[in-house]
Order: sequence, then C-alpha cells, then structure tokens
Amino acid sequence: MFEPRVALASLSGEADASWARAVESHVGCAFLGGIALDARTREAARAMVDRDRSEFLPNDPIAFIDEQLAALADAPLRPAFNVRSATLAPVERAAAVCQRHGAVIEINAHCRQDEMCAAGAGESLLREPDRLAEFVAAAASTGATVSVKGRAELDDVSLPAVAQAIEDAGGDMFHIDAMDSEPVIGDVADATDLFVVANNGVRGTETAQEYLEYGADAVSIGRASDDPETLRAVREATAAWFPQGVSP
Repeated sequence: MFEPRVALASLSGEADASWARAVESHVGCAFLGGIALDARTREAARAMVDRDRSEFLPNDPIAFIDEQLAALADAPLRPAFNVRSATLAPVERAAAVCQRHGAVIEINAHCRQDEMCAAGAGESLLREPDRLAEFVAAAASTGATVSVKGRAELDDVSLPAVAQAIEDAGGDMFHIDAMDSEPVIGDVADATDLFVVANNGVRGTETAQEYLEYGADAVSIGRASDDPETLRAVREATAAWFPQGVSP
C-alpha cells in the first residue's frame, strides 16, 4: 500500500501539499484534507469556521483536490485525500481525480463535530454501515484505492462489523483513531483483510510498536506531523518491524 509504513493523518484546514512536502522524506503516505464536497457538508464547514475551526473551503473542492495532488506528483510518498460528503456523486468525482493521480481517497467517518454529523457525514456514517458501504462502493467503482477514517469508543458501533462492511463494498483500507482503546486495532485486523492504519497518540518507537503488535499494517501521525524527530523514530520502528518491500 505504501512504504515506509508511516502516514500523515489529515488535519482540517492544515493538511495540504505544502504540509506534506515539509516532511516528505519521513513518510510513505500523506492524507490531505479533510475537505467538504457537497452543499450540506460545506454549510457545516462554514458553521465550524464561524466558531474558529480551520477548514478548507475552496470555491471548487474537486479542482482543489486535483491541484493539491498535482503538486505532489513528484513527491516520494503516496498521496491521499480525506473527503466529507452527505451525497454520493461528489465522492465518486473526487475518487476519479484520486485514481488519475494514483492517490487514495479516504471517506471521512471520523469527524465528530455536531454540524458535520447533523449533515449526515463524519462519525454519523459509522452508525450507518450500510450507508457507509454505499460511499465506499461509489468510490471503488472508479478504480481508486479506498480508505475509510473512523474512530473507536462509540458505544453503539462495532468497528470489526464496520470493517467487514467496508471490505465487502470494495474498500482497501481502514484508518482507525483508536482513542484510548488500542486493542480495537487487533479486533479489526482479525476481522478483515483490510490494510489497517492505526492512529492516535503515535509519538515514537514505543507507541508505534504497540499498534504494530496489535496487528496494524501501518501507523499515522496527526498533531506531531511537523516534528521530524517523532517521524524519524516512528519510521525506524516500522522499518524494523516489516521486512523491506514486503506488502501485507
């Protein structure tokens, strides 16, 4: 999927091509975004900006994805784009752009902001796995590699069951914010053949190894993504864990 097995996790309003370029030598993948694609999620994003959250709100989000991925065409990493939508058509269009660039499209089932959940995107999709599967299938129909970003610690959500729905719909990757429930990575890894990327609290060798021991295929770094020392330590941990060039 990507080497080294370290990714940059998207940071709303911050994770663009220049952000990825700044540390490109340390990682194998960079998830840009997230970005709201349709009218409902863009309205939610504007409301979030009004209360001082950072969001990408270009006039044409599909063109923005294309431009950002083009800026990484010669980067030594695999680009990805995290997208939020309440409707299928914009996801399919975004996936087609990602496919042309050899990039991963990531469906955001992670955002827990009230506005985004009320719009029918973000975390709300984890509670509707059949609907989430429709988004995965729409993206996969373009030939793009499809990831879903989700989170643990939702009492009414079984992440292994969600993972199975993603896999059955043609998805390739599950990017999991483990919160404080690291063993859930093992539960998901045992339940499917998806490429599992573990996220949350990865700050060095010890935390990376913990996720790898649970069965993660890779780890991702969010808030520490601008710290070369952290990235270097995590890269070394994953390189020691996986034989070079071996894919799951």
